[in-house]
Amino acid sequence: MEKEKAEIASFVQKYGKFQSLMRYVNKKTIEEAYKNQPKGKAVGVDGKTKEEYGENLEANLEKLIEDMKKFAYKPYPVKRDYIPKGNGKMRGLGIPSFEDKMVQGVFKEILEAIYEPKFKESSYGFRPNRSCHDAIQKVNKHIMADKVNYIVDADIKGFFDNIDHEWMMKFLEHDIDDKNFLRYIKRILIGGVMEDGKVVDSDKGTPQGGLISPVLANVYLHYVLDTWFYHVKSKEFKGEMYMVRYADDFVCLFQYENEAQKFYELLKERLKKFGLEIAEDKSKIMPFGRYKGTKETFDFLGFTHYNAKSHRGKYCVLHRTSKKKLKQKRKDIKEWL
Repeated sequence: MEKEKAEIASFVQKYGKFQSLMRYVNKKTIEEAYKNQPKGKAVGVDGKTKEEYGENLEANLEKLIEDMKKFAYKPYPVKRDYIPKGNGKMRGLGIPSFEDKMVQGVFKEILEAIYEPKFKESSYGFRPNRSCHDAIQKVNKHIMADKVNYIVDADIKGFFDNIDHEWMMKFLEHDIDDKNFLRYIKRILIGGVMEDGKVVDSDKGTPQGGLISPVLANVYLHYVLDTWFYHVKSKEFKGEMYMVRYADDFVCLFQYENEAQKFYELLKERLKKFGLEIAEDKSKIMPFGRYKGTKETFDFLGFTHYNAKSHRGKYCVLHRTSKKKLKQKRKDIKEWL
């Protein structure tokens, strides 16, 4: 779908909004999404595997496209399952139906084509040609090369489960002028969850396990956090300040302590406006950097980051696997053995 994505990106760059996106949801792009689905995955509510769907692929694709043209297509509820977490609790997993995975795959590609040129440089999660290692390197660069003395290490409580649907649609409408395309995204958002044979409506959050969820999350935080960060940076702060975000995991770096504290209070109010809140027990402001030389550490993307000196005696930031991640991996290896 690279040709279609390039066409969409070029149009958006030239005209700002796109009005006829549904023409890219066609038999060709859906079939491509089918081929991209991995084999052997758990089945959703429809009970179909890729192999079973493919036994009558041509007819299935024709029916799906026809249903979408008539707006008869409605996503199945996401099947919810649970696996144990490292802390003894259970983590909920979402398993969409196979046909819904294909549709979401096409919608994901279209949304990426629209938003990749718009997303900020400080955003790294679930984006083409960007990784968590790139985000960690960026944090290193800021701490070692810029005037960074304080870090706001903030955690958003249950982000993916608390995305406000009304705000989500407003953000999308700001960039997309195709009502039919938006109508299907709304259907995906409110598709519901099936647990123990019962369907629970989805009045907020993105579909668990959905291919479209990461890009929708990035759109949400692009407006709620990223764009706002650079706005307040230019209007209300004098010192140096930076942000590095990977999905809902982010750190903000400051030159001055009072500005770090001011930002933290503004951040809480900003998130509250859009149905989100800071996990106070997991968030903190701390001194960190070459000018502080403290023994403080912070965790970001599975690593613990700490101040150190190189073998030549110069300041540097080093990393080790976080205790939480290491404990979980040891447990996984023990169970495998």
